[in-house]
Amino acid sequence: MGFNRPSKIQENALPLMLAEPPQNLIAQSQSGTGKTAAFVLAMLSHVEAANRYPQCLCLSPTYELALQTGKVIEQMGKFYPELKLAYAVRGNKLERGQKISEQIVIGTPGTVLDWCAKLKFIDPKKIKVFVLDEADVMIATQGHQDQSIRIQRMLPRNCQMLLFSATFEDSVWKFAQKVVPDPNIIKLKREEETLDTIKQYYVLCNNRDEKFQALCNLYGAITIAQAMIFCHTRKTASWLAAELSKEGHQVALLSGEMMVEQRAAVIERFREGKEKVLVTTNVCARGIDVEQVSVVINFDLPVDKDGNPDNETYLHRIGRTGRFGKRGLAVNMVDSKHSMNILNRIQEHFNKKIERLDTDDLDEIEKIAN
Repeated sequence: MGFNRPSKIQENALPLMLAEPPQNLIAQSQSGTGKTAAFVLAMLSHVEAANRYPQCLCLSPTYELALQTGKVIEQMGKFYPELKLAYAVRGNKLERGQKISEQIVIGTPGTVLDWCAKLKFIDPKKIKVFVLDEADVMIATQGHQDQSIRIQRMLPRNCQMLLFSATFEDSVWKFAQKVVPDPNIIKLKREEETLDTIKQYYVLCNNRDEKFQALCNLYGAITIAQAMIFCHTRKTASWLAAELSKEGHQVALLSGEMMVEQRAAVIERFREGKEKVLVTTNVCARGIDVEQVSVVINFDLPVDKDGNPDNETYLHRIGRTGRFGKRGLAVNMVDSKHSMNILNRIQEHFNKKIERLDTDDLDEIEKIAN
């Protein structure tokens, strides 16, 4: 999997997850720290492949993340040929009344709940390991929190419960304690959260066109393997993707109104390097793993529905670069007093200075690239 030695989260979590009897766990862990490999190892080590029914259940907030975790399971379980994996995601239609024989099921909360309760494809009483990944995203999505709690209540008492989240605001914490009884807890200090391998900058602009010009200047000055650019609205994302295409960039566009299959296809093409720039709304802020992403650009800074800084989304977005300890670069576009205020509050929250970058100065841009 590309790890020569265990990462911090693996070092702390694996002894608990692999203990006998199995221990419950609530862990704070960024994406890109190897937590997926850790909980997959826990699932693989508790599965009995001879038993042809679901024994491990992993909940993911999105279809894309479920597929990605599935890939890790396939990679790590490749010497375990009798082990099978099922995806409980929208669109994966099974005949009513059939039971599934795959030992590991990974899916989104709504579909998993249907498979357990309504359609009875899964017998929840036989589940030995229950993983809830990206809990902070789960609770931000309408309905996911209740669905997750309802699934957890169907599981047997001795089922091992593992919950992971990049951030622990109070709401996430309350949710975690409902879902995981008697947990061991692994928490990071806040300043450890903003991945230290990522250099963060901001660029001052007056309007959307200047932001676009700054972006072109960046591209002109440094070699960017692959970049992800985040926009606040679908409209901005579509506009930006079209403008970048006109400049000759190979651009992929990802947004929430696309069908699940379309989104998966776009991400796959980007992962294979067919497109070098992915322009997206928040759909993609979490858990999309593309190793060659060297730059993340916040074309618009992340704000919540009340217009306040969305620190968690900021962390997830910039976490798309600097994966697995590699160096990464995050550039924030600031185009008003309001967005400067948002940036200042993000700096305060993470206690990390974000340096100003003058994109009209080519030498300065080249410096940051080294």
